[in-house]
Amino acid sequence: MYSLAQIATALSLPSYPSFKDIGITELATDSRKIFFPGNTLFFAIPGTHKNGTEFIKDLVKKNVRAFVVPESFDGSEFPDAIFLPVKDVLHSLQSIAAMHRAQFHIPVVGITGSNGKTIVKELLFQLLYQRYSIVRSPKSYNSQLGVALSMWPLQRENSLAIFEAGISKAGEMRRLQEIIRPTIGIFTSIGDAHAEGFINRVEKIREKLKLFSGSKILFYPQDEIGLHEEIIDFVKNVNSGLQLFAWSKNEGSKLWLKKVHKEEQKSILQFQFENEIFNIEIPFTDEASIHNVALCTAFLLHFGWDAFSIHKQMLQLRPVEMRLEQKAGINNCTIINDTYNSDINSLGIALDYLSQQHQHEKKTLILSDIFQSAYSPPDLYEKVAAMVRQKNLYKFVGIGIQLCKYKSLFESIPNCTFYRSTDDFLETYDSAVYNNEAILLKAARVFAFEQISSALELQSHQTILEINLNAVLHNLQQYRSKLKTGVKLMVMVKGFSYGSGSFEIANLLQYAGTDYLAVAYADEGITLRKAGITLPIMVLNIDEASFYGLHKYNLEAEIFDLHLLRSYIQFLEIKNATNVPIHVKLDTGMHRLGFGEEDLPALSDILQANKSVVKVVSVFSHLVASDNRAEDEFSQKQASLLLQMCSKLQEVLGYDFIKHIGNTSSIAALPGLQMDMVRLGIGLYGVDSNIEMQGKLQNVTTLKTHISQIRKVKKGESVGYGRHAFLDQDSLIATVRIGYADGYRRGLGNGVGSMLLQGEAVPTVGNVCMDMTMLDVTGTKAKEGDEVIVFGEQLPVTQLAKWGNTIPYEILTSISQRVNRVYFQS
Repeated sequence: MYSLAQIATALSLPSYPSFKDIGITELATDSRKIFFPGNTLFFAIPGTHKNGTEFIKDLVKKNVRAFVVPESFDGSEFPDAIFLPVKDVLHSLQSIAAMHRAQFHIPVVGITGSNGKTIVKELLFQLLYQRYSIVRSPKSYNSQLGVALSMWPLQRENSLAIFEAGISKAGEMRRLQEIIRPTIGIFTSIGDAHAEGFINRVEKIREKLKLFSGSKILFYPQDEIGLHEEIIDFVKNVNSGLQLFAWSKNEGSKLWLKKVHKEEQKSILQFQFENEIFNIEIPFTDEASIHNVALCTAFLLHFGWDAFSIHKQMLQLRPVEMRLEQKAGINNCTIINDTYNSDINSLGIALDYLSQQHQHEKKTLILSDIFQSAYSPPDLYEKVAAMVRQKNLYKFVGIGIQLCKYKSLFESIPNCTFYRSTDDFLETYDSAVYNNEAILLKAARVFAFEQISSALELQSHQTILEINLNAVLHNLQQYRSKLKTGVKLMVMVKGFSYGSGSFEIANLLQYAGTDYLAVAYADEGITLRKAGITLPIMVLNIDEASFYGLHKYNLEAEIFDLHLLRSYIQFLEIKNATNVPIHVKLDTGMHRLGFGEEDLPALSDILQANKSVVKVVSVFSHLVASDNRAEDEFSQKQASLLLQMCSKLQEVLGYDFIKHIGNTSSIAALPGLQMDMVRLGIGLYGVDSNIEMQGKLQNVTTLKTHISQIRKVKKGESVGYGRHAFLDQDSLIATVRIGYADGYRRGLGNGVGSMLLQGEAVPTVGNVCMDMTMLDVTGTKAKEGDEVIVFGEQLPVTQLAKWGNTIPYEILTSISQRVNRVYFQS
């Protein structure tokens, strides 16, 4: 704990006597992630979308009293709060983190590289946690902000620290090096990730090497092109005291990986180190894991581990699950599975995610003992209990000897139960106890919570659609970065959020601060309201039958027809409603829905006569061909016509309103059409016809299925209904669990489409059936139960659309709701 006086001094700011009475134990930059408000110092960092100062009013209400703010901020309206004004808020946070780091003289591992940073960090943790008290970056916190926040949990009781450092452009590593100051360095790889921020590969390597300016030892892969040479030059010109430890698949490095023998679920690696040859076995077969394990082997050898000890510990490695999964559960529950690690920091992150789930009023935590912590058990579980109390949980289940021992700390939490082991929990498990709840599973791996997850999950279709929520947020930010200052963002979540789920995506968008949501029908909006979504929601298609739902659930109607407008106003008058927000749609060339120029006089008269009943919050139109650069002139004409018509309406109404016409494909391509707001649709899910955006977006959805059966079928035999496919050789035919009832188009059969099996494209054979599709897997190592990718990162949905002679919208929105959606977040 630091006093606020110490913080002020570190920032070269005046300190006052009262500052000494305020103890700071927590640093925060996100107003939604406050556990201990009285001991929190909030850094109001300016953002591209919102500034941190916008949240101070709410934070003061939550009893946060200490803030680091920009010098221009006027806090006079908050007399009970203390403000530390600085030139650069982020830089001040980094300075505090660097000050904290300077108090410790333990081994600190700094990891950088293009890929593998988080995996290597987690593998080292698995290998070393029994020998050291380790503090490490939570998840992949390796940015300018993340590194500073990662440093704060470092305590006197820790004997080893492991931190990641990630950069995306030249000039960024200096600040991270000043915070981490690693004594031990690991350079994982050098690839193309974030390459756009550097002139060339050499500049990228040199920038990353700055992390090790004061390090004593550096581990790295010698075979990476250009890396070894740059490291030698770095030692010569920057850090002459840096000891090097390289591994290679070629003879001549300090650690030589001589042979790799792969079996079904494991690999045997043969190394040579200082004339000694030894083998280690690992439960991985992919090249990336072998690469990462080689780095960890070099690390252990340098620190005195013998070959037998390394082999023994490597056998205990498990795949690093770096994602939190959200699935449908029994009795209308939502299951949030975050059991790949368990420590106090990751618990806080997981509880924040749980609090975002507004689809359920009741929140439940099932938690195991926490093994890896620098806190003493009484202090640790007091802190855990305080975090749990702060989240106002409906139910708490503690599993483990330590939680049972300290269960009195949790007495104020309703519906508390404790079990000594996972088996004890399962022996008394009653599925009826869990109803309409969001249930977070958080555990150390040894507790095998996958058994609890299996018991709670809704057992359904083995074909699943994975939705990467990190990619959704990434894509959202990419479009936000293209917006001019002050332009609002409406996100389309119609059509079950383009097949990706309704409230799950809406929850995320609400948490991310989106301005508006839009749905096609009132029923979709009502579902979101019932799931706790409070954002303004525009309904695109209304009729008289939907008026009641619109009014009851505070949904905002799109008005495109005079008769509809009159009927809606009559309904609102009966309800004595006033100033009801509506959105007026104008037809500027689509000729689908909307008011034309000839309708403006009548529309103006109705709006003018009913000013007290309805209020126009936006007027908009729909671009016809924003994805076709040859039609840009027509798009501009549409925008000009919209503004002309808006001007006439504004003159009649006497007040301003939001004007919008821009959609996904126009946001970057036609920035002049952004107006007051843009509507983001399929781009959120990684699909955009604009070449500039294509390289910046991430894949969001991956459709996966599994092989049910494999049959040997002789040459000349037919496959599937109708005998449309005859084999020209003896073949191996795999049947997978997906068909046209799941959304896999029938036209993709008979070799038109392909799926990915073990990274290899295998064609369809025969007609697609209702629930199954056949694949020709001749020449592969396919096995029954193998996973098959229908579309995803390596086989984009745009490719399926080309094969099927359709568009990505149709593919995504056609995925049946019987296909289980699994949401994950790293």
